[in-house]
Amino acid sequence: MMSEVMIKMMDIHKSFGEVPVLKGIDLTVEKGQIIAVVGPSGSGKSTLLRCINKLESIDKGVIEVEGVIVAAVEKPGFTVAPKDQVKKIMAKTGMVFQSFNLFPHMTVMQNIIEAPITVKKMKKEAAIEIALAQLHRVGLDDKAQAYPSKLSGGQKQRVAIARALAMEPDVMLFDEPTSALDPELVGEVLDVIKKLAAEHMTMMVVSHEMGFSREVSDRVIFLDNQQIVADCPPAQFFDHPEHPRIIAFLDKILSNKQR
Repeated sequence: MMSEVMIKMMDIHKSFGEVPVLKGIDLTVEKGQIIAVVGPSGSGKSTLLRCINKLESIDKGVIEVEGVIVAAVEKPGFTVAPKDQVKKIMAKTGMVFQSFNLFPHMTVMQNIIEAPITVKKMKKEAAIEIALAQLHRVGLDDKAQAYPSKLSGGQKQRVAIARALAMEPDVMLFDEPTSALDPELVGEVLDVIKKLAAEHMTMMVVSHEMGFSREVSDRVIFLDNQQIVADCPPAQFFDHPEHPRIIAFLDKILSNKQR
């Protein structure tokens, strides 16, 4: 049985001014795969996700999401799909940021129903029904009428996940979803992501949580110096690292944990 390709990146280059951030990235993500994206700070991990979701434009290369070309630069023979089609595909690509990005003047419920109503033109009653189901999914049934200022960091991030899920995405992108949280709140957010993994949601997760990456991912992608240095199963990455940069990275992470 042929697997369905959800994301395909071909020869992706991206710079901010004179500074290269991605250099020749080739990557394929299949339906139901959970990809952990790891590497030192400044290696291009967040930019990689932001290019998939069109929050950043690429300088060169091709990006396909669910078979639709959403970006193509300096690649003869590849044409970007019509705007409406790209918009539709992007609406099915959920993104969760490290800083929550909730609207402070809106309740949790209002935050979640905003996109389904404005982007998908959904009726308010239907959007509320979906929002309640997603709040239940992330364990926050009782917070529908709360404002973000009354929530802990972990609760805010779980609301942000519920908000992304309310759009009924086919792919979820997580950009360091726990890095802004106090250590004791990290677990509650990772538990929600683990639950999604168990449901075979296609996901790419940029994370510094190595235990989580080892336990949940099907593949670990290691970025260093703006390039993919390794793309392998977690057991190989953590237990039998071959590249000296990976060995140095893991040594540093583990010695920081033991301090």
